[in-house]
Amino acid sequence: MLTAAVIMLCLAGCSGGKKQVSPAPSPTIADVQVFTDLSHRHLQKGEYDIIYPQSPPVGGAHSPVWLKCQVYDSELPKVNAVHSLEHGGIWVTYLPTLPAAQVATLGQLVGLNTEFVMVSPYAGQTSPVMVTAWGLQLQAQTVDDPRIVQFIRTYAGGNQGGEKGVGCASTGATLQQALSFDAQNQ
Repeated sequence: MLTAAVIMLCLAGCSGGKKQVSPAPSPTIADVQVFTDLSHRHLQKGEYDIIYPQSPPVGGAHSPVWLKCQVYDSELPKVNAVHSLEHGGIWVTYLPTLPAAQVATLGQLVGLNTEFVMVSPYAGQTSPVMVTAWGLQLQAQTVDDPRIVQFIRTYAGGNQGGEKGVGCASTGATLQQALSFDAQNQ
């Protein structure tokens, strides 16, 4: 029953095929990296061992199931987080060694746009904090870098991923639902 609900959720909000994607925005925020030619393809059964060229990933083939945008205390499955990016989601990631007070500060960023911001730890990234939208990424050395808020305000809910209007917080799957669906499709 859970799987059927997740599949219906996917079919209702995402085409998984060719997108009419806006051209990559020219960032007005210092040091934002732009990545182009990202696949919008939904992974098929047996394709879930995908390796993304960026870490955290900025886009590409992904699970048909996207995640709710919210604060998480564990790492997220990349294939689901990427789908949330396609919907205009912003993924704020941090090194798991970041002090608790700084993690709490990052968690408050969800309040800037409760529908389109998710926060989670991400081991192995090259910067203490990274902020990612579909095709766009910013590295920050501190949680109070003003570019983080500027990035969220500029890109949250935007059409850079080609599926503007399909919210994350209100329509995304729970982490448990996403993990269950993905496990069945490994």
